[in-house]
Amino acid sequence: MLFLTRRVFGVGLLTFFLSVAFSAFFRLTRAVVPFWISTGVLLFVVLLGIIFDIVGTAVTAAQEAPFHAMASDRVTGARTAIALVRNADRVASFCNDVIGDICGTVSGAIGSALVIDLVLHYEAYRFEDLISIVMVGLVAAMTVGGKAWGKAFAIQEANFIILQVGRALEKGKRLLGLEENNRNNRSYKSNKSNKKKRGSRKK
Repeated sequence: MLFLTRRVFGVGLLTFFLSVAFSAFFRLTRAVVPFWISTGVLLFVVLLGIIFDIVGTAVTAAQEAPFHAMASDRVTGARTAIALVRNADRVASFCNDVIGDICGTVSGAIGSALVIDLVLHYEAYRFEDLISIVMVGLVAAMTVGGKAWGKAFAIQEANFIILQVGRALEKGKRLLGLEENNRNNRSYKSNKSNKKKRGSRKK
């Protein structure tokens, strides 16, 4: 119960700070950023939320057994896919709840900022409420419609999606040099444990 409370608190805290950071960054830069770029950012945030929702749904529907066969054949991404499936609850919570909610909050903030820019630029003060309603409707339609399609696709192609995510994560680790550090840590720990075993045998 205590672990669950800490986890919920941590997720909420992370969501709060990330949402504030993204929203503040957009509001500070929108004055010097053209309108079409802001629209592109809005579409990107909505698309990002849909992609993470697909991953979160796929990881709960994926089967672990096929990835073991792939890992034995040294298929790239298979080992990471196994880890993702084994931690499906955490991965789904992060993708669907944390990133999904952040994207929803940020897209709403960007949409409201775009409404203000449109009203000020075209001096359409009479139509401010109408523009706001249309913007909210468009953002909601893209988000809900995209996630509805994404969930169906994620359930049908769950293993394929998680394998691609595993490959992307492994490639990212290689580019950042994290994989070599993990190997060095493993070899160091194994050498340390071997030395302990040899010392106990001598005694």
